[in-house]
Amino acid sequence: MMKEDDVIICRCEEITLEEIRSWIGKGYRHFDELKRILRVGMGPCQGRGCRDIILRELAKATGEPLDKIDPGTIRPPVKPIKLGLCAYGKEGSSI
Repeated sequence: MMKEDDVIICRCEEITLEEIRSWIGKGYRHFDELKRILRVGMGPCQGRGCRDIILRELAKATGEPLDKIDPGTIRPPVKPIKLGLCAYGKEGSSI
């Protein structure tokens, strides 16, 4: 049987609840700090799958109401492109 702490919260980066709680326990109390350390919210879903759960964990750990927890900086891609296009120059020739 799986323990609660083994549940994967950030599916993009495969980060478990235990890892998130561990870093919060080390004093990291802001979503952007956890984002820099664990890369949560930086995968293809851009935090749509994990952000709310992590914010609730931060609220629980700090004793602050959820609406007082800073949700972090959201930086959506300027323009989504296929990764393969990054390998080509302006004229479509290989760099």
